[in-house]
Amino acid sequence: MELKNTRPAGWFYPWAIVGILWLVAFLNYFDRNLIASMRDPIVAEFTLTDAQFGLLTTMFLLSYGILSPLGGYLADTYGRKRIIIFSVCVWSAVTLWTGFVHSFSEMLVARVIMGISEACYIPAGLAMIADYHKGKTRSLATGLHMSGLYAGQALGGVGGYMSMHWGWRYGFQVIGLFGIIYGIILIYFLRDNKNKQADEFVSKDATPVKETRLGLFQTIRMLISEKSFLVLMFYFCVLGIVNWMIYGWLPTFFKEHFMLGLGKAGFSATGYVQVGSFIGVVLGGILADRWYKSNKRSRLYLIIIGFSIGAPCLFLMASTHFFPLAIVAMMVYGLARGFNDGNLMPILCQVIDGKYIATGYGFLNFLSTIIGGTMVYIGGMMMDAHISLSIIYQVSAVFMVIAAWSLLTVKIKQVD
Repeated sequence: MELKNTRPAGWFYPWAIVGILWLVAFLNYFDRNLIASMRDPIVAEFTLTDAQFGLLTTMFLLSYGILSPLGGYLADTYGRKRIIIFSVCVWSAVTLWTGFVHSFSEMLVARVIMGISEACYIPAGLAMIADYHKGKTRSLATGLHMSGLYAGQALGGVGGYMSMHWGWRYGFQVIGLFGIIYGIILIYFLRDNKNKQADEFVSKDATPVKETRLGLFQTIRMLISEKSFLVLMFYFCVLGIVNWMIYGWLPTFFKEHFMLGLGKAGFSATGYVQVGSFIGVVLGGILADRWYKSNKRSRLYLIIIGFSIGAPCLFLMASTHFFPLAIVAMMVYGLARGFNDGNLMPILCQVIDGKYIATGYGFLNFLSTIIGGTMVYIGGMMMDAHISLSIIYQVSAVFMVIAAWSLLTVKIKQVD
C-alpha cells in the first residue's frame, strides 16, 4: 500500500520519526553541554571568575526558559515540523559562531541566542512523537528519543579532550556546521501528523469545522488553573534545579573532589550518568507501556520509585571520597532520571488537553530552566564564597525525593 505524504500509514514512519528526531535531540544537548567540559581553557582565555563562567549557562537557560512557552505554542498552532527545522538551523549557526567569538560579552550574546532557538525544539519534538504514538508505545518512543539527549550530554564531555588536542573552538565549529546541514535535510523527511494535531475536527455531517484556539496567555491561565498541573510545575522546578546543577558543575566537582584531569573529569561527569539514563529510559519506557495496560498511573509510579532510589544515590555521590562508589551512585541516579524522562510527556498527555501539550511542556520548561539556570549562577557564587559543591548536591538530593513523592497527588484525566 502506498504511503500518502500527509498521512503516513503503518508502523514504520512513527518509529522513523523517533530515529530522525533522535539525532536532533543529540545535537541539541551536545551543543549546549560542550561548554561545561571546556571550562578551564575558556576561563583562562577570557580571565573569568566561577560566577562569570556560571553566567554563560545561566543566560542560556534564562533565554531558553523564557521562550519555551512561546516555542511550544507555535508548535501547537503552526505545526511541529516548521518549528523543529527553524530551531535546528538557528542553534547550529550560533554554535558555529561560538567557535569564532573574541570576547566574553560576545560569547554571552551567543549563548542567549542559542537558548532562544533551542527553546523551540523540545516541546515541538516531544509533541510530534506524542502525535504519532499512543498509550501502548508512547513511553518507549519518548524514552528512545530522550536517549539522544543522553548521548549528547555524554559525548559533550569529550569537549575536555578536544580542547586539549585542538583547542576549545574546534568542537563548536565542526558541530555547528554539521547541524546546519542536517537541518536542511529535515525539510525533506519530517512530516506533521495532521490526524493527531487537532488543528481541525470533523463534525457528524462530515463538514470540516475550524477549531477555536486560545491565545498563549489564555492557554497558560487555563493550565495553571488545574491543580495537577501545579504539582507538575513544582516537580519540574526541583528537577530543573538538580539537573542543571549536575550539568553545570559536576565536571568541576569531579575534578576538584577526586583530583581528576580535565578530560577525565568532563567525561566521567557526563558519561556514567548517561549510561544509567540510557538503560533507565528504555527499561522505564517498556515497563510503563506494559504496566499502563492495567494501571493508568504506571508512569507516575515509575518516576516516584526511580527517584526514591536515585536521589539518595546522588546524596551518596556527594558524600563519598571513593571514586568507584561515586560512579556507581551516579549510574543509579541516571537510571532514575531515565525513568523520569521517558514518562514526563506521556504523563502530561494524561493530565491536559492534547491540543496544548507542546505549550504545556514549554511552560514547564520555562519554570524549570529559569529556576535551574539561576541556581547554576548561584552555585558559582557559593563556590566563590567557599561553600562546597558536596553540600549543594546533598541538599538537592533531599528536595528531589520530596518533589517525586508530590506526584502522588496528580490526577489522571486523559486516557489513550
